[in-house]
Amino acid sequence: MGAKLTLSWRKSVLADRHIALGSKLEDWSGMGTAWTYAKDIYDEHIAVRTKAGIMDVSGLKKVHLVGPHSHAVLHQATTRDVTKIYPGKSVYACMLNDAGYFTDDCILYRTGPNSWMVVHGSGSGHEELTKAAYGRNVAVLFDDDLHDLSLQGPVAVDYLSKHVPGIRDLKYFHHMQTTLFGRPVMISRTGYTGERGYEIFCKGDDAPLIWDTIVSEGKPLGIIPCCFTVLDMLRVESQLIFYPYDNSQMYPFPDQGPGDTLWELGLDFTVSPNKVGFRGAEQHYKLKGQERFKIFGVLIDGDKPADAGDELYANGKKVGVITCAMYSKLTKKSMAIARVDTPFATHGQKLEVRGKTVNGGAIAHTLPFDDPKKTKRTAVG
Repeated sequence: MGAKLTLSWRKSVLADRHIALGSKLEDWSGMGTAWTYAKDIYDEHIAVRTKAGIMDVSGLKKVHLVGPHSHAVLHQATTRDVTKIYPGKSVYACMLNDAGYFTDDCILYRTGPNSWMVVHGSGSGHEELTKAAYGRNVAVLFDDDLHDLSLQGPVAVDYLSKHVPGIRDLKYFHHMQTTLFGRPVMISRTGYTGERGYEIFCKGDDAPLIWDTIVSEGKPLGIIPCCFTVLDMLRVESQLIFYPYDNSQMYPFPDQGPGDTLWELGLDFTVSPNKVGFRGAEQHYKLKGQERFKIFGVLIDGDKPADAGDELYANGKKVGVITCAMYSKLTKKSMAIARVDTPFATHGQKLEVRGKTVNGGAIAHTLPFDDPKKTKRTAVG
């Protein structure tokens, strides 16, 4: 992934650190992002799975909603029942259009009685929140000064516990306002790796100090800087989808416009039980049972990763497309996330990969590959 930087309108203050590590700063969501560093990406993957990695994920968009109608706007714009979210709690949510199709995913952080932060990716979340806020008593503030440094992996908590009292008690999908190295931060127990990890939200002015200190102090613990592309390897193992790379915006149906349902993407769990009245709700419920495909895992023969866009066949018929693939030196497995036609999205279904560099046998495999019970990311203490 990653495109040549054409018109960047957003900037990480850590750009010089990324360039020094060998990054060419390619574009993601309008920000020059460290897609790759001048080192072996397998080392970065192993670091996150066995020690920890620090990543600059400031390309995620941070939007504050403040005012008495903030919760009503989020209740209408997202799939979650926001009345259940208290200050200090966060939740993963989706946004739909009027047709009931997925347009973006986000994390909602309640920071106070009338204040929230929404962090989303490269979909239309910011625009949709702005539209939903029109005429309501709420301010919507896009905050690119706020940087997001993600410290992910099993030793992350050991490192942070030396600096942040109470960090071991911070539950999964909870956040705290605190200080780190004397600087004000919000630390959230979230991430995009399937590991126990923390996102450190800080002022742009404070990001270089926080990054440099973690990199230097973390070295003896095996903590290393990691590039954006390592998230692709981690997300394949941990069943984390990434708009638009797993969506029909990237892999269109020949006779239909873009748009996927939450049932197809495996994101229907983000709709709070019995919730109605959110944008696209009626269509969302009507679309159940009409899945054209499912997001499913593929375990591939051999020791090479497939390429995004490689096609999947069964009995000589095309039945899917690989959207993201990786090879793990830890498990010695070649794995992928794929869009698989519903009848073939069953564990053990024999498949054939036809691609640029990989051609051969595979089987459909349930997701996630890594830590299926999600015990790592939810661990206590």
